[in-house]
Amino acid sequence: MYSFQDDSVSVFMQNGGVYFNRQLLYLLSGVLLCILSARIDFRFLRSTRVVVALFSASIFSLSLLFILGHVAKGAQSWFRIGGFSFQPVDMAKIVLIILLAKYFTRRHAEIRNIKHLIVSGIYAFIVFILVLLQPDFGSAVIVFLLWFGMVLVSGISYKHIAIVATAGALTVAMLWGFVFKDYQKARIITFVHPLADVRGAGYNAYQSMIAVGSGEVLGKGIGYGTQSRLRFLPEYQTDFIFAAFAEEWGFIGVVVLLGLYVTVFWRVIDHALRGESNFELLYGFGVVVLFTIHSAVNIGMNIGLLPVTGVPLPFMSYGGSHLLSEYIALGLLMGMGSYARPIQKNVLRRETDSVL
Repeated sequence: MYSFQDDSVSVFMQNGGVYFNRQLLYLLSGVLLCILSARIDFRFLRSTRVVVALFSASIFSLSLLFILGHVAKGAQSWFRIGGFSFQPVDMAKIVLIILLAKYFTRRHAEIRNIKHLIVSGIYAFIVFILVLLQPDFGSAVIVFLLWFGMVLVSGISYKHIAIVATAGALTVAMLWGFVFKDYQKARIITFVHPLADVRGAGYNAYQSMIAVGSGEVLGKGIGYGTQSRLRFLPEYQTDFIFAAFAEEWGFIGVVVLLGLYVTVFWRVIDHALRGESNFELLYGFGVVVLFTIHSAVNIGMNIGLLPVTGVPLPFMSYGGSHLLSEYIALGLLMGMGSYARPIQKNVLRRETDSVL
């Protein structure tokens, strides 16, 4: 006798095999790139010509999407080569971190001048607007928060924070009135009233919250998550990977996962603090800001605290471009650590205080 449940499980297992094989390939490639990057002396990144070339290449690739990009889920954000796709915004985020680290390092003594806040904001805005026009609202938000986070660690004054907050509010108002698509507005409205349209715009968030809650303390076991196996939970391998994980591993598994993230973030900060100059320090903090934002936004939308924006969870969501860029970012930091200076703790503390 035909069973919808059996058919759904078989489809899940078939897709799971494809996802596993590809993700394993991405993972091995990422680890290899990380190891190779760790053996390179990256002091050449302090060169203005190199940084400008990297930023120009990123802008060119983002612009080329409007001509050669592949449309998926309503956004023209991907280059497709054979059976693989690549999203250039992932590497553009790393390049933006390098650019801002370079900019703030050269102007560290004058960072409280609002002129540098505006100039750095222009660099980020170029990337922001190109990503927003794809339209990829989630990645555009990440770009803005990445810039804002690096501005904070670079030593901005509190009055400038108020200026940025006001400008951000005005920008959101303009985006709502002239830029946001209907489905993006629906996601935000659903965030305010998540149960108002559970069969429409609020379906994804509602099913995600069910999956997280059904995991309880110990979870249902690996491969026994009904929300993902029966395909009630959409995009369980990408946007809602945290909900699928929480359903199968439960509260205990989530605590362990968050502990692993904190460990990674702390190790990145530790490497950054051992950098030879403020450039390495700011780059490391930029990587932490990027990973933290991605994690917070993804987990927030999985548990119903933030709108659904399609932001991947670092090192977990299915996909090659974001996973490779994450390992490259770590490889760059490890490479910078290879020429780190031996430094006394009291001197290190003074430098850190001056940056923060």
